[in-house]
Amino acid sequence: MKRAPSGECDVLLRDGGIAHLRPLRPADRPALHALIERTSERSAYLRFFSGGRASAHVHADHLTEPDYAGHALVALMNGRLVAVAEYVTDDTGETADLGILLDDGVHGLGLGTLLLEHLALDAAESGVREMVADVLAENRPMLDVVRDLGLEMGRRHEGEQVELRIVLRPTRRLLAKVEKRAHEAERASLAGLFSPESVAVVGAGRDPSSVGHRVLRNLVEGGFPGPIYPVNPRADRICDLTAYPDLDSVPGPVGLAVVAVPAPAVLDVARDCARAGVGNLVVVSAGFAETGDAKQEAELLAICREAGMRLVGPNCLGVVDTGSRLNASFLPTAPAPGRLALMSQSGAVAVALIDRAAEVGLGLSGFVSVGNKADVSGNDLLEYWEDDDRTGVIGLYLESFGNPRRFGRIARRVGRTKPIVVVKSGRSASGDRAVRSHTAAAATPDTAVDALLSGAGVIRVDTVQDLLDTARLLIGQPLPAGGRVAIVGNSGGPEAMTADACERLGLEVPELSAETKRRLRERLRPGAAVGNPVDLTADGGADELGFAVSAVLADPGVDAVVVVYTPPFGSGRVRTEAAIEEATRDTGKTVLACVVGHDGLIGGRVPSYAFPEQAVHALSRAVHYARWRARPEEPEPETDSERERRAVATAEEIVSQELARSPGGGWLDHRTASRLLGCYGVEVCESIGVDGPESAAEAAALTGLPAVLKATGPALVHKSDVGGVRLGLRTPEEAAAAYREMAERIGPAMTGAIVQRMVTGGVEMIVGGVRHAAFGPLVMVGMGGVTAELLADHAFRVPPLTHADAAEMIGELRCAPLLFGYRGRPEVDVRALEERIVRIGKLLDDLPEVAELDVNPLIVTPRGAAAVDIRVRLAPAAPPPSPFRRRLR
Repeated sequence: MKRAPSGECDVLLRDGGIAHLRPLRPADRPALHALIERTSERSAYLRFFSGGRASAHVHADHLTEPDYAGHALVALMNGRLVAVAEYVTDDTGETADLGILLDDGVHGLGLGTLLLEHLALDAAESGVREMVADVLAENRPMLDVVRDLGLEMGRRHEGEQVELRIVLRPTRRLLAKVEKRAHEAERASLAGLFSPESVAVVGAGRDPSSVGHRVLRNLVEGGFPGPIYPVNPRADRICDLTAYPDLDSVPGPVGLAVVAVPAPAVLDVARDCARAGVGNLVVVSAGFAETGDAKQEAELLAICREAGMRLVGPNCLGVVDTGSRLNASFLPTAPAPGRLALMSQSGAVAVALIDRAAEVGLGLSGFVSVGNKADVSGNDLLEYWEDDDRTGVIGLYLESFGNPRRFGRIARRVGRTKPIVVVKSGRSASGDRAVRSHTAAAATPDTAVDALLSGAGVIRVDTVQDLLDTARLLIGQPLPAGGRVAIVGNSGGPEAMTADACERLGLEVPELSAETKRRLRERLRPGAAVGNPVDLTADGGADELGFAVSAVLADPGVDAVVVVYTPPFGSGRVRTEAAIEEATRDTGKTVLACVVGHDGLIGGRVPSYAFPEQAVHALSRAVHYARWRARPEEPEPETDSERERRAVATAEEIVSQELARSPGGGWLDHRTASRLLGCYGVEVCESIGVDGPESAAEAAALTGLPAVLKATGPALVHKSDVGGVRLGLRTPEEAAAAYREMAERIGPAMTGAIVQRMVTGGVEMIVGGVRHAAFGPLVMVGMGGVTAELLADHAFRVPPLTHADAAEMIGELRCAPLLFGYRGRPEVDVRALEERIVRIGKLLDDLPEVAELDVNPLIVTPRGAAAVDIRVRLAPAAPPPSPFRRRLR
């Protein structure tokens, strides 16, 4: 399906600056000629060869004529047109000539690469397969841009010229290149936010209780090393600093401006910042989209974008970076330095997070309150903190996702080196009650969030306390190598509670080795228990506890140790914690403690929790994350062969034809749905459509016996509920009788039926998909057949999916043992099930018009997987944002 070229967007440059891309307009003619006049003779020669500027001016007139046959994009920076790129197709529409001209002043910013990326995607979405560029051999910058783009390219030398032929087929290599360039630009764009050379506080009041004064005081008391400029026209000095009436009077450049003026004045201040060349803006003022004034917020963002400023807020608490001693916030408590980076959409939650972090001894590397998230979001911050050496764990409090699929891609990459812990509010939102497939009924909005986060390796928790509990463990301890837990303590009750919690959360409390138990018996008092848990009893002292911890850490069958201590018994809390610190100092295994009634850190490394369940919950999250991280990375499936590309094109044509017939969408008939799934290698059991008893009998004889009869009709969703399925029909006569009985029972809702040969000897599963308004497609696997909704045993992910993703989904199911030979049953072909999950994920990823899809049941046998019943609903849909197209949201 051909798609219209992209519209306008803002993009990040290599140095963190911002450019605006849009299609060329006839009114751009004067600006285009001005660009050419600014262009050096050398640049004009490299673009237009011997024609130079004269040819360039003629071409500019041609580009802006109403009958121009090509597609041209322009780039603007600070409102000035600084680049133009174009392609013009040949008569076939499948090959296009390419040309790019940049202002000499913007070379080296990656703008040429960005224009080429967007132009190539526009061309590909319009049906162009190949772009051709004739480049002088001495034009090394252009040759390097094309070479490094990430698309397949051929080159042919003709004298002083090089003919470049760029194949417009998006690949994994291109996506990797695009994401690498995006990451570098994001990192550069936020560097000045976290490490500005100077800070201005616009609206710095003299009243100590005012927001502007508190921001200024935090900057001063935090020891920010650069110049701090209070801006207030009615004050001479604030916080012992010279105050300035406006930004024009500030004596030096401003890297960051914190705006704390009433909402009606914010736009004028933003314009002042733009004229003054401010690098970044933090707007703490409220009164924007959160109060319904989305228009003013959009205008604020537009001012920032045109000026190349990144915007935090509005309606936020500010920004903190402990490494650069920047506290540009009005937080009541200054965060201590540490390894946790925090982002919060809620100011109240942020304050609670930071206060509680201080109570448990957890310091921060950085903090951002994003407020209304008009510009800088969690996606941007993940990109920045990924490379921040001072950040060990990233914590996010989210109320919404701006671009969920991009979040998933970034988080999956970042999570390979740094844990991400998320509190996402809104678990109780009800789903769409109008959906009619099994998959859609199960896919609530919160299910979509879980699918996105679990697939990306993100640790989702329910509360702020959970976030801090998990972060403390991940920051101070190595990741557990497995889920085998030893418990050592001085009180049987809390140790038993710890063991119970381990069992509930899928952790193992194994028997200790004979050698470990022998060592423990030799040193511990006679009443001590040396199994697992190891119970020293209330009289056990700090030295005994330290020895016992060392002994179990040396056991090769132990991956993690939970030390459970109930004060004030034994040697007391101070000596006991010192013994725990000493015993665990040199271990490479995971250690955590439950010091009953006390949350904190022991020796700055070992997290301690007030209650056993807290400790075990944190450990189980770390174990699950460690398993995800240890999973070998598998490349996403890609349409490589011509046969696969033709199959996808056929599927797109089926969808186009069906929506042309029914513009509002609807359920596909069985035959069309089978054709669509067949394009992706999901074969449906041979089915013969019938319209009466006689044709049902004939079909049963053709398909083979025993046969199955299933009623069809637009209103029939759960056929079994209305008696619309008959199994085990042994003769054609039985098939005819079944049709008559079925038609009489169901009535006019039954418009026909299909006959299939009965599949036996397998496990009934369901594989399906649904398109979520914000998250895009979701893929589900679960227990199938009539129990699909009754048992609610299913797992979801956001495609594209790998076989490893599919295997992980299957492993989450309670019914999974049935697939692997449960109680003597034959083991079925699980790989075939994984393959169906991956292929259906690709179908949903490729075809946004597929709104709901059920393959239920998919009968998995030792010989493969048979799709015996399918439902597909189409609905009009806009194409999703391309992951290959870099743009600021």
